[in-house]
Amino acid sequence: MDIAYHYPPELMNLLIQAIPALFNSKNDLLMFFRGAGVSVSMLGDLQERVAKDRKNIDKYFMTRTVLQRLNEAGERALRERREILKRIVEFDDFSTLYANNQLPAKGLVAEIRRVVEVKDSFTRMQQEKDREIEQHRAKQRAELEQQTKKRSDLSIIKQELYALFALKNPWNRGKQFESLLNRLFAVSGFLIKEAFTIKGDEAQGIIEQIDGVVQFEGHLYLVEVKWHDKPLGTEDVSPHLVRVYSRGGVRGLFISASGYSSAAIETCKSALTQKVVVLSTLEELIYAIEYGQDLSQFIQVKVVQAVTNRNPFHAMPTYANPTPAFAQVHR
Repeated sequence: MDIAYHYPPELMNLLIQAIPALFNSKNDLLMFFRGAGVSVSMLGDLQERVAKDRKNIDKYFMTRTVLQRLNEAGERALRERREILKRIVEFDDFSTLYANNQLPAKGLVAEIRRVVEVKDSFTRMQQEKDREIEQHRAKQRAELEQQTKKRSDLSIIKQELYALFALKNPWNRGKQFESLLNRLFAVSGFLIKEAFTIKGDEAQGIIEQIDGVVQFEGHLYLVEVKWHDKPLGTEDVSPHLVRVYSRGGVRGLFISASGYSSAAIETCKSALTQKVVVLSTLEELIYAIEYGQDLSQFIQVKVVQAVTNRNPFHAMPTYANPTPAFAQVHR
C-alpha cells in the first residue's frame, strides 16, 4: 500500500514535528497546506483562529489537526497527503528558516526521507510479491484452461474413434483415421514431424496404412497404423521394420486395430537388438483416452519395456483385460 494512503504513526509524528519547523509563521504554514491542495473546509476554522486569536494557537496544533483530518478523510484526501509528503521530502532550501530551526529541520526532513525510502522499499517488495502471486495464479489458470481443453479435445477424438468401427468403407475409414491420428498426437503434446498420409488407393480394400514421424522425448518415431481384419503377421510388420532400419536414429511405432500374431511379436523382438520398436493396439489407445491416461505416459511405459525387458508389445489395460485398479474403480 502507498505510504501516503494512510500516514502510519511513525511518519505522522515526524511530519507533525517537521512541518512547523519549516515555516516561520502560521500564515506561511496555512499557505503550505493550501498549496498542497488541502480544501478550505479543512483549513477554515484554523484560519479564523489565527486571524482572531493568533497567540493561543500554535503551528504544531495546526499541523496535527490538518494531518489528522486528512488521514480520517481516507481515499478522498489521498492526493493531498501525497502532495504534502512529496513537498516535504523535496524540501531543500533551509536558508529562509530561523537559525535555531535550520539544523533540527534538516534532521527531521532527512529522517522523513529515510522512513519513506524504507516504506517504499517494503511497498515495492510487496508489489513484486503480489505480481509474482498473480503471475503464478495466471499460470495456474492457463494450465487449467489448457487441461480442460485437452480433455474436451480427447473426448471428441475418442467418440470419433468409436464411430470408425461402424464405417463399412475401408478407404473412408482410413482417411478419417488419418485426421484423428494427427489430432491425437498433437493434442497429447507430440511434435509431428511429418503429417500422416494414406499409402495405397481405394481399390486396396480392407488394408489401410498410415505413416508419419513424431518426436517424443528427443527421439523420432516412424509410425505405422494398420487396420486389418485379423492380427498382423510377420509379413505385415517387416516392411515397416525395413523403413526403420534405413533411417539412422529413428525408432519404430506400430498401431494395429487387430492386434499382432506371435510371429510378428517375435520378429519385432529380434529387431530390438538394433532398433527400438514399440507395438500398440488401437484398443489400448482408446482405453487410455477413456480413462484419462496421458498418451506420453502411455508411450513411455511401452518404450521402457521395449528397451529394458526386450518386450516390444507390453500389454496395456484394455476393456477385455483391465488392470485390477481400473476394474475396481470402473466395475
